[in-house]
Amino acid sequence: MNCTSCDEPMIVLEVNEVEVDYCLECGGIWLDSGELGILLGDESKVKHVLKEAIPAPKKTETYRKCPICLKKMEEIEIGKDKKIFIDRCRNSHGLWFDRGELRNFAEFMDHGEGSKVVKLLKEMFGE
Repeated sequence: MNCTSCDEPMIVLEVNEVEVDYCLECGGIWLDSGELGILLGDESKVKHVLKEAIPAPKKTETYRKCPICLKKMEEIEIGKDKKIFIDRCRNSHGLWFDRGELRNFAEFMDHGEGSKVVKLLKEMFGE
């Protein structure tokens, strides 16, 4: 799979029994549908947060295409105090995280700076 951001080849890593597509060039991460909940250990809470997400009011980046269906993804906004913007496939194929966004999302999900998941993400991806 090529990166949806910089078009470089991505590598597949296994993190907590979840396959993570990672771009060595830009640090982007693609997670197939459902993998975020498994990775963070709380599928129902992740589904709820993603369902409550709203479309970003103003596009902050260029539009990205889903690496599965090649359709334009939508940028969504999560959080009130510290806003997190991620790209979501409109056909529910998965989520795209730019460098640091997955860690920010994990912290938002009450994992906090010192959680195992956040520490693992920092170690693996240098965030």
